[in-house]
Parts: sequence; C-alpha cells; structure tokens
Amino acid sequence: MSKFDWSDLDARLLQLLVAVVEAGSITGAAQRLGVTQSAVSHLLDKLRGITGDPLFVKSGRGIVATARAESLAGRARELLGELERFARSAEFDPARWLTTFTIAANDFQRDLLLPPLMARLRTQAPGLALRVIPSDVPSLDMLRHEHCQLVISPRPPDGADILQKRLFEDRYRVFYDPAVREAPRTRAEYLAAAHVTVVYEPRRLLDLDQWLASKGIQRRFAVMVPGFAGLPQFIRGSDLLATGPGRLHSQLLRDLASVEPPVPCPTMPMYMIWHARHQHDAAHRWLRGQLEAVVEGVLA
Repeated sequence: MSKFDWSDLDARLLQLLVAVVEAGSITGAAQRLGVTQSAVSHLLDKLRGITGDPLFVKSGRGIVATARAESLAGRARELLGELERFARSAEFDPARWLTTFTIAANDFQRDLLLPPLMARLRTQAPGLALRVIPSDVPSLDMLRHEHCQLVISPRPPDGADILQKRLFEDRYRVFYDPAVREAPRTRAEYLAAAHVTVVYEPRRLLDLDQWLASKGIQRRFAVMVPGFAGLPQFIRGSDLLATGPGRLHSQLLRDLASVEPPVPCPTMPMYMIWHARHQHDAAHRWLRGQLEAVVEGVLA
C-alpha cells in the first residue's frame, strides 16, 4: 500500500505532471519549471506513489506518458486553472500574470495573428508563455476539458456552453503559379483544372467545398494536404490551382499570383471561441481584448 494519499497533492505536483507530459522529457520539464532534473525525478516519484501508476515509461532514448498520466494531465490543467482563478483578485495585473496560455489555431490564423499577439504579450505580460496547438476542426472537448483556453477558427463548435466572437471576414482567392499557367477566367476553366486543397479530417470537405457542392459545383482534387502550409510547394512549378483565404497572399502564398474565383464563393469568417467558464475571468477577458487589438492592426 502507498504511504502517500491524495492530501499530499499540491499545485507543484500538478504543474510537474503537466510539464513532463508536454515536454516529453525530464530535462525539458526541469528547464520549463526552472528546477533541477533531480528535483523533477524526486517529485515524480512522489506523484507515482500518490497515483499508483508509473506515469512515464521509457521509449527509445526518451519517455512517454502512460494513458493514466495523459488523463491526469488533462484534469491537472483544469485544476491549475481553477487554482489560478481562485488566487487572482478582481484587479488583474497582466505584468504579474505567470501562466501558460494555450491557443488552438491552424496555420493560416496562427501565422496571421499569433506572432503580433505574442509581441504584445511579451511587453505587457512578460510572465505569460503562449502554447499553440492545431485546432483542426475544433471540438467541444478541446474547450470543455481545457486542452486549450481559446480557439481561433472559422468553425465554432456548437454547444450551449461555448461562446464566440467574430474577429474578421476574409474573401477567397484562387492562387496559381503565373510562370506556368494563366489565371482561370471562366467557370469552365476553373473546373477543368486540377486543384490542391486542405483536408483536416478524412472524408470531410472544407466548408468552401460543402458550400460549392450545394450549388452543384465540384472541384477535381489532385492533391490534399493537412494544412495551408502544404500548398505552396505543390503550386509552384505546376498548373495546379488552390482556392483559399485571400490573406494568404501576405503570408504563405506571397510569391504566387491570385485572382477572384470565377465561381460564386462565400466569405470566410474567423472567430475566437472560448468556454463559458472564462467569460467573466479578468485575465481571459484581457487576453481576448489583446487579440482583438491585434486583429485591428492586421486589418488596418
């Protein structure tokens, strides 16, 4: 029988568990927490005694979390968030905010918004670390189980406890390599071409293609990639077309030509999405305001 019990748990052990799971190593967790590797190992032994689980096992030259550790880490993130909100007064001071804030975003919105957001945060909240994970097609569990505190996506999940605010709206453009082909000028030219597209989930079309299908328009896909970052290498030097958010022209697809689609297309909205538990949290509200300020600057 273990000599430890649940009353031995404290915030340090919860932070340790999350750090080792996310870093995937004792060394990485020690660097993140600012302690020695031996201190991490000692606290891990204590945590193993409390949970009755090895938590991490060797895999090659590294370690991997057990299923139990992965599950506990998710709950630990929730508890740490609750403890932080409990300890923080109503007078929130971003300069004294010490936390890791996780935002889920795919490559388009990540590259467009998060670097300028981080620039603001480093000045106003230097103790905040920003963790970015892919949002893919956002799920309710991402927010309900604290996998992240904020999602930036054109696809808000549908849930009574999920809140959203529109950040901006983009228009689609057709991107192509002008050294290889001319722009498609007609619907017939557009549909006769081979296309490269983004697919986040198997057998699930982009919202754009679902909308086009409802109008009887179906593109012919030659290549499907898991994110917008995969588009440039397939378009350059080929006659492939890619239809994506127009603001990609200032980022990933800046060296390619683009035209308006010769078929009717919807606009592409972009939302920030969060769980209702954070609606009135002073720190979360402040960070949402910073993101909105970044959007105003990007769109100016």
